[in-house]
Amino acid sequence: MNDLFSRMKQTLTADFYHVLDKMEQKNPIALLNQYLRQAEAETEKVRQLVERQYQLKAEFTKELAEAEGLAEKRKNQAKIAEKAGESELQAFAIQENELYSTRALRIKEALVKAEKQLNELEYKYREMKHKLKDMNIRRMELMGKENIAHAHQRMNQVIDAGSTSSSSTGKFEDTENYLDNLEQRINSNYQRQSIDARIIQLEKDMKKEETHSIS
Repeated sequence: MNDLFSRMKQTLTADFYHVLDKMEQKNPIALLNQYLRQAEAETEKVRQLVERQYQLKAEFTKELAEAEGLAEKRKNQAKIAEKAGESELQAFAIQENELYSTRALRIKEALVKAEKQLNELEYKYREMKHKLKDMNIRRMELMGKENIAHAHQRMNQVIDAGSTSSSSTGKFEDTENYLDNLEQRINSNYQRQSIDARIIQLEKDMKKEETHSIS
């Protein structure tokens, strides 16, 4: 168990933020996920130990009750045998009483030790769960930073018209060029149509003036 706690201490109580600082420089989220999976595995081992310790405590408690009950039973039987003058039966009951009493004392000591170990395991398990939760929150923070960094990089590539290294940039520039050309064509057509309309109107006006002049 000491070896297990040593591994867990190395895994969970090491300078986690120092490790993450190095990770942030290289941005290997996959490595961080692997680290967290290892921490989760160690936490699960402790959970299993806690569960097993509860079972041991229950077994010790059951054995203690049984031993104490049998010791009390033999004690009463020894008294009955003494009153009945059955010395041989009395000696047997006394011997059994001592045996069960000694067993009960041994079990009680083991139960106290098991309860102490259980408290230590529960404390360690709670501590590990809190650390694991903090690690997962830290991971989400790093993933958020990574997403924002990628988003800004992508947007900068698209918006920066001076760069032609990105396919997205090329598409953006092509769209802008298309819109510029389309606007020029529309303006040109509008101007031509406006000129044509004005000439036609001038011709009509001139014909009207000529008609008025002749009349």
